[in-house]
Amino acid sequence: MTEVPLTTTTTKGLHPGLTRRQISMMGLGGAIGAGLFVGSGQAIGIAGPAVLISYLVAGTVVILVMAMLAEMVAARPSSGAFSSFAQRAMGRSAGSAVGWLYWIQLVVVIAAEATGAAGIVEGWVPGVPAWIWVLVFVTALAAVNLFGVRNYGRFEFWFAAIKVFAIIAFLIVGVCAILGLIPGVAATGVHNLVAHGGFAPHGITGVAAALLIVVFAFGGTEVVAIAAAESDDPAHNIRRIVREVMVRILVFYLGSIFVIVAVLPWNSPEVLDGPFSAVLATLRVPGVELVMSLIVVMALLSAMNANIYGASRMIYSLGERGLAPRASVRTSEHGVPSVAVLASVAFGFVTVGLNWAFPEVVLGLLLNVVGSSVLVIWTATALAQIILRRRAERDGETLPMRMWGFPWLSVLCLLLLAGIMTLAMSDPTARTQLLLTFGLTALLLIAARVSARRSSATTRGGSASAQ
Repeated sequence: MTEVPLTTTTTKGLHPGLTRRQISMMGLGGAIGAGLFVGSGQAIGIAGPAVLISYLVAGTVVILVMAMLAEMVAARPSSGAFSSFAQRAMGRSAGSAVGWLYWIQLVVVIAAEATGAAGIVEGWVPGVPAWIWVLVFVTALAAVNLFGVRNYGRFEFWFAAIKVFAIIAFLIVGVCAILGLIPGVAATGVHNLVAHGGFAPHGITGVAAALLIVVFAFGGTEVVAIAAAESDDPAHNIRRIVREVMVRILVFYLGSIFVIVAVLPWNSPEVLDGPFSAVLATLRVPGVELVMSLIVVMALLSAMNANIYGASRMIYSLGERGLAPRASVRTSEHGVPSVAVLASVAFGFVTVGLNWAFPEVVLGLLLNVVGSSVLVIWTATALAQIILRRRAERDGETLPMRMWGFPWLSVLCLLLLAGIMTLAMSDPTARTQLLLTFGLTALLLIAARVSARRSSATTRGGSASAQ
């Protein structure tokens, strides 16, 4: 990408207070969660060591989506990010549908993350039921988001940094184990990559099936596009932020998975249950179960914190554009969209009751509701970038940052997303989630069109009365 100086503005009402380092850590905090620490075991069990290919393909899609977002954010920073871009490119209904779909996804994810963390902590303190922990987590992180974006940025930086440091430590220990540098532990080498049925024991089918799990683990990186609007210089910061997030996520994800499949046989039952814990237990790290439980809880709460931020800014942007109730644009004296924050965590409080009434089934239901919305959002982002880039070139507009390899890499991203959706349709569970997501998106589009027509009719009626 090439960079050209540009004077930028942030979304009115919000107070710029996030630094480049804080936004970078937010991107990591949103993406590195239970999907890596827990879900990776399921993907390894399906594809074997070849799961590395699944992560590489999913990582490529993320890189392309982030690069496209960077181009659009640098030109017009907005807390609505891809929703705003979809509206500019494809119309009001598209922008509304994408924004509300993203908000609904995050609201459900927030509740799911609170439920997952509560389930772990409940095991530490058996006398306290999970619903109380959900209440504590939702209340505490809502308060963090209401204190002001500057304080939120500091909190999330260190919150996310804990799990980043944990992954770095895991990578160092893993490499030492592979090379035989840990006293009393024989070198594992890399023979496990080709033993136990070969590198791809289930062939391309296993790689494809694992891809459906892996791609959802990368969701959350897009929060940096939203947060950039509240930085001191969005157009200048976004390029470095995106590069840092992309490189670190690929290193952390691919590095961690490589260590797991190199140190342990991919078909080991312990890998499926908890790959990180299994590796550390093999290397005789004391207190491994408690350590990993703490890290997973931190990962869930950090991602939850970032998602509350992202959800609140999205509904704030929808309100600014007349696509959500006007109350959602109210800001506190600290520049925090307080109504939007409270609206975004409201379902989390509902989950408190659900955890009290149905503690055994809540988490599974929430995860199924989330489904495959990230695929729809990424596809809308790619389409918006192609349309807006073509429009800018036609109008002779100078862009502060340009996506490399346009239009070929943008088209490649769309093809990869289409391929992943096609694979999803071949899996019964994934197909159900994808069809539900398509149905929800269609309903949101219809609702947006109906709302637009009513607004237009009201406007015409008001004009006629005035005459």
